[in-house]
Amino acid sequence: MDYTRTYRRYSLTVLFLIYTLNFLDRQIVNILAEPIKRDLHLADWQLGSLTGLAFATFYATLALPIARLAERHDRVKIIAVCTMIWSLFTGLCGLANSFLHLFLARIGVGVGEAGCTPASHSLISDYVPREKRASAMATFSLGIPAGSLIGMTIGGLIADSFGWRAAFLVVGLPGVILGLVAMFTLPEPRRSSASKVPTASSPSLRTALSELRRNRTYIWLTAAMSAMAFVTYGHFAFLGSFFLRNHNNGLVHFGELLDKALGLSLGPVGFMGTALGLIFGIFGAAGTWLGGALTDRAAGDDARAYATVPAIAAFLLPLSMFATYLASGVLVALVLLSVPILLQAIYYGPLFASVQSLVQPNNRATAAAILLFFANLIGLGLGPLAVGLLSDLFATHIGSASGLRWSLIVTSFVYVLAAGAFLMARRTIREDMVS
Repeated sequence: MDYTRTYRRYSLTVLFLIYTLNFLDRQIVNILAEPIKRDLHLADWQLGSLTGLAFATFYATLALPIARLAERHDRVKIIAVCTMIWSLFTGLCGLANSFLHLFLARIGVGVGEAGCTPASHSLISDYVPREKRASAMATFSLGIPAGSLIGMTIGGLIADSFGWRAAFLVVGLPGVILGLVAMFTLPEPRRSSASKVPTASSPSLRTALSELRRNRTYIWLTAAMSAMAFVTYGHFAFLGSFFLRNHNNGLVHFGELLDKALGLSLGPVGFMGTALGLIFGIFGAAGTWLGGALTDRAAGDDARAYATVPAIAAFLLPLSMFATYLASGVLVALVLLSVPILLQAIYYGPLFASVQSLVQPNNRATAAAILLFFANLIGLGLGPLAVGLLSDLFATHIGSASGLRWSLIVTSFVYVLAAGAFLMARRTIREDMVS
């Protein structure tokens, strides 16, 4: 079914807003990590579990069965219901009074968010033609930096003024409202009799998995995203803690300067949340847009651009991260951080678009779910936990602040593995694309 440009833009906007809330609710715990740690008396490995394992285990496991439903049923309703579920559990995080309670609430967030991305990717692939998919997927993926910006900024400011519990409660409500908006206004192409996809046309899970196993490019792209996610999620979970432990005096100083100059009374958490939120939002959005725009332009001549563009970005990441973590001043470190944040976001549009073009239309949601299963189980599930464990290990010898610094530096090398996997995908991507 052909939609007007206005209707497509509206639909992409709603999905973008939902994905923004997806990452806002997922990432807000990162800026609240230090207050939560003090209040609930947690170790770093427990923080890593809350920001990664608690969420990722159920998120990754349930994504596939929900994606199978999305291949046959109304994707809009699936997205809407899941949005309301994860938003309600985000609010419940604010009522937790122990590690176990918060762990269970984070599991609930993961259960709800499992239904968002695969169904959304499948919908977007129906909304736009192949030559525009990288840009469309990049537009949708702008929800990652936008959600990070809002989560870090709002979370830090509310935590400074009212405590970390209030931050969870405030950000939960909008998702319930947006879920209702999506349910009643988003188009589902399958509702049109002219484009309705018969249930029988959806392949069995065995057939779907067989198609994916035979696709070499898909396998390498899954490996690449898993490695990217391992570092990205692992570092995002502890960036706030890194600055608060290593640059706390500088944060207090800049907070005092803002208070004198603008009358803004910001504590270290509030200032850090605002600073990180702006960096994630501005440079993450720039990287996401740049990756989609460059790839759509270059892929017109050579489809290998879907893998080449993110491979170059991945190779450049470790050096930019070393510079950030070894910087002596907080202002220098924040300025340098903008480079890896931009580079980290470049791969979203190219990778998501290429995956949707590597499989048959009736296998798109499943392909996205399998991709996210490994990326989130390895990246989101193990990344923060690995960084936390290494930090605790190093801390016994060099202290908490330096231990976290070197944990982040050591794990940055995994980006080199991601770059290698992208280059392997580049070798076969032209012959494996089907749609």
